[in-house]
Amino acid sequence: MLTVRSVFLISLLIVPACTPNSSPPAEAYDPASDSLRFPGEVHLRNIRQLTFGGNNAEAYWSYDDRYLVFQSDWAAINPQGCDQIFLMRADGRPLANGERYRLLSTGKGRTTCAYFLPDGRVLYASTHAAGPECPPVQRTAEGRYVWPVYDTYDIYITDTTGAEPELLIGGPGYDAEATVSPDGRYVVFTSSRTGDLELWRYDLQTGELLQLTHELGYDGGAFFSPDGSKIVWRASRPTGEAAERYRRLLAQGLVEPTDMDLFVADADGSNPRRVIQLPGSQWAPYFHPDGERIIFASNHHTEGGRLFDLFLIRLDGTGLEQITHSGTFDAFPMFSRDGKRLVFASNRNARGEPSRETNIFVADWVEHPEPVDLNFGRE
Repeated sequence: MLTVRSVFLISLLIVPACTPNSSPPAEAYDPASDSLRFPGEVHLRNIRQLTFGGNNAEAYWSYDDRYLVFQSDWAAINPQGCDQIFLMRADGRPLANGERYRLLSTGKGRTTCAYFLPDGRVLYASTHAAGPECPPVQRTAEGRYVWPVYDTYDIYITDTTGAEPELLIGGPGYDAEATVSPDGRYVVFTSSRTGDLELWRYDLQTGELLQLTHELGYDGGAFFSPDGSKIVWRASRPTGEAAERYRRLLAQGLVEPTDMDLFVADADGSNPRRVIQLPGSQWAPYFHPDGERIIFASNHHTEGGRLFDLFLIRLDGTGLEQITHSGTFDAFPMFSRDGKRLVFASNRNARGEPSRETNIFVADWVEHPEPVDLNFGRE
């Protein structure tokens, strides 16, 4: 979510398993036209920009790979002042009625974390039931950067016309960051209903709730594997004084999002384990289509932690590979259901100039880079 998972990052500058596509023939690709690609980005081709101002993030694919839902505070489409949920075509063309972006949320309160169901409906979290205004954003506490965790967030369902939302998951405390299993049966989400920020699973068939995590710390941003058998998420695991500070801040509806690592578990929360432990923040994880690797955002490789890039890593913690090299913020990756494309958010632009605008980009995924990819920008 942009409000809780990414605002601090931006201000400082995650169906059956499918097989990734083969690289398109080299002769069909014109490197000179790929102005949003940077040297070293050997797995990305034909990067296309889909939004053009403000802060846009958490773009996620529909099950037919034709549409994206995303959140945006871009004034050109959202004069309300804080994030609302929008729909757009993944190829950038207008929707059927001619509009480029369609508002799906109510236009009231603050929203986050939209995600498609297989039937085309959309889940998202919103504070609109508590009031039409944007809730205030607290940036610092105890001399540290913090995220607000609004206890007025509940999870709603709407459709792609922006119909009146129906409450799905509510009650006291924070309920947000919802994503859906490939078969459409389960919703995994983050909730503070037990007094800590834990992962929960909601069964859309029975209405049953299952708590998936139980350790102290912020567990969030969970996604299912392509076959639905596992989940991946990012979590903090504070100890000692850090644990005491975590409790104090959480009691104020705040978290400090600076030290997070990636975890995987079975879909029922069993067999949890840390994938890798790196400095800084590892977050926004999503499974590679092969189900054996994870793409994620990290600042572990940069001094001061101000630069975030996308990385791939195997589930066993080996094979770490850097994917983006834009020299700016790259995060929120999701592979298309067919494995052929990657959507992500970035501060990049064709001019290669510094920017605080965060936009949505789609790229063709190149599983096996060819010489034209390995030599991009170096000839």
